[in-house]
Amino acid sequence: MKNNFSCIIIDDEPKAIELLKDCLNALYPNISISHTFTSWSSALHVLKDIECDILFLDVSMPGKTGIDLLSLLPALESEIIFITAHSEHALLAFKFAPTGYILKPINDAQLTVAINKALERAQYKKLSKLNSGPSIASKIGIPNNKGTDYINVDEIIYLEAMNSCTKIKTVDNEIISSYTLSRFEITLDKNIFFHAHRSYIINLNYIKRYTNEGSIVMINGLEIPLSKTLRDEFLLKFNKVSKPGNK
Repeated sequence: MKNNFSCIIIDDEPKAIELLKDCLNALYPNISISHTFTSWSSALHVLKDIECDILFLDVSMPGKTGIDLLSLLPALESEIIFITAHSEHALLAFKFAPTGYILKPINDAQLTVAINKALERAQYKKLSKLNSGPSIASKIGIPNNKGTDYINVDEIIYLEAMNSCTKIKTVDNEIISSYTLSRFEITLDKNIFFHAHRSYIINLNYIKRYTNEGSIVMINGLEIPLSKTLRDEFLLKFNKVSKPGNK
């Protein structure tokens, strides 16, 4: 069977890597193992340049934890499955919206559930990229601890960074995602969504006013600061009624 998905394994125990490789080769012939690493530093250099569909990641490693590693890769789009002997890191790991948190020794049933879920999400991402064209996708999936909420993209008013999470404000609702703001920026259409400030991405269709003080007022009344370095770029996105010339 053709390998449709790729994965990277990071674990400081070579034996653990081999066990996982054997499992993947036996149960998932559609997943190719592109790289394995026993140190976070070697993995960091590769993950900055190479995309993979699924990242299998140990938490406790010499030097930095797997969670530290992910903090250095805010734009990472891979589905993350933690495989670790330490249950106490689960709360911190949740901030990265993993598709699994598997404790060693690995339970095959739990691992299969996590991988199937990761493949489903990875397939959705692939289809979204294939279907992306002049028009933006009508819906976007927001992963959370209960599953994935699907909302209409054109109903998003703004997205706000909240530490390592993101608040998505829509016309009728408000959703908190454990994904970072930068991960949403990769997905959203830049012709419609504008990164106005380090903490905000706004939908240009819901702007009500630009103030003389240099902030943006959204249709729901929220006033969002606009970075000074982005003011010219922002203003050029709109046609503006000009004063008539002198006769």
